Amino acid sequence: MSLETAKQHLSKWNKDNDIIVLDQSSATVELAAKALGVTDNQIAKSVSFYDKNEGVILIVTSGTVRIDSRKFKDEFGLKAKMLSSEDVEPLIGHPVGGVCPFGLKPEVKVYLDDSLKRFEYVYPACGSVNSAIRLSLTELEQSSEYIRWVNVSKE
Repeated sequence: MSLETAKQHLSKWNKDNDIIVLDQSSATVELAAKALGVTDNQIAKSVSFYDKNEGVILIVTSGTVRIDSRKFKDEFGLKAKMLSSEDVEPLIGHPVGGVCPFGLKPEVKVYLDDSLKRFEYVYPACGSVNSAIRLSLTELEQSSEYIRWVNVSKE
């Protein structure tokens, strides 16, 4: 279902046929990079946090960075508290390992982290544990319907 939701969302930009469905799992950064033949940092990892306003903050980062708690608090005015694995699918609409910025629940706010800006192309998941898509940053901006770029990561 989540893959179909992502596919339907990406169809608005004629990108639905660009989804790569893999024969193996791409549920982690390492597995995705290996399956796609790219570096770990080219994987566009989606990290989700509780928002004090009853929603979810989804930050898309480079696969090898971590969220910097201080930068997150400065940017969003709250402590970075990741969604529990039980809350991911009900609050976002995609399962753990397939979370992506496409076809999300309306309460999810998408931000793109500056760590992605060093790449011409990045590879986010597409709603399942064995899917991805190759996107330029411009394509990612358009298709994610992001709010803004943020700087909340560290190596």
